[in-house]
Amino acid sequence: MPYPLDIQPFFDPVTNTVSYVTSDPGTMECAIIDPVLDFDPRAGRLATRSAKSIVDYVQDHNLTTRWILETHVHADHLSAAEHLQKVLGGVIGIGDRITDVQRIFADVFNLKADFPVDGSQFDRLFHDGETFTIGRIPARVLHTPGHTPACVTYLVGDAAFVGDALFMPDYGTARTDFPGGDARRLFRSIQRILALPSSTRMFVGHDYGTPDRKRFAWETTVEEQRRANVHVRLGVDEDAFVLMRANRDTTLEMPALILPSVQVNIRAGRLPAPESNGVHYLKIPIGVL
Repeated sequence: MPYPLDIQPFFDPVTNTVSYVTSDPGTMECAIIDPVLDFDPRAGRLATRSAKSIVDYVQDHNLTTRWILETHVHADHLSAAEHLQKVLGGVIGIGDRITDVQRIFADVFNLKADFPVDGSQFDRLFHDGETFTIGRIPARVLHTPGHTPACVTYLVGDAAFVGDALFMPDYGTARTDFPGGDARRLFRSIQRILALPSSTRMFVGHDYGTPDRKRFAWETTVEEQRRANVHVRLGVDEDAFVLMRANRDTTLEMPALILPSVQVNIRAGRLPAPESNGVHYLKIPIGVL
């Protein structure tokens, strides 16, 4: 008999990101997954409106924050992990292949030798198959790369938090054209996810709606994905998926916040160090992506 698990989603309409607080009602211990830090790129200003909703929920429900978990280095929003850790505590965790992503983007942004590419900006680097707990609830990490080299899925009780590997069945799957992305690896990662028990609840990292579905959604099941995912349902083979992704990805624009997001997110939600005038700066490489 699985332990009960409370899951509270937080949808950010600016970036179409879904963050989650998942908690054990028996111990009141929780994990925060993929939190958003608000950023106005026109003014270069940060805000904590989205993070405050999470803080209020955690405090109003008397929860203790054990973990702040990232499914990957996001390209569409800045992470609020550092801010939430300062306010609520908790251990910031991510998959151990973050080091691959750091190496890639250290080159893209020409970062200096004082930027370590060993994942040390994070408190915990999870290996594939590693287990941990949220209160009494068992959790396990699956390395599910393809969208990025470091993507992971967190299996918590009977729930899978898949990040960007899969979206709602009527929207499909993640793009694979970012540096380090790979459509074949994504297909094989998705097969790992779809091999979970059919009743496994699945919580996605984004939703954009569709012409036929106006309301945003973020919860589905493994069974629904196997049966109805428009990109990778049962019967779609690897070569067909790779061709589809290659064709589709060429039509997609880069996310509006990819350049600031990645620079912050490879640092576990921290800005680059301030310069001699006390100001933090984010770089814009020209013609690289």
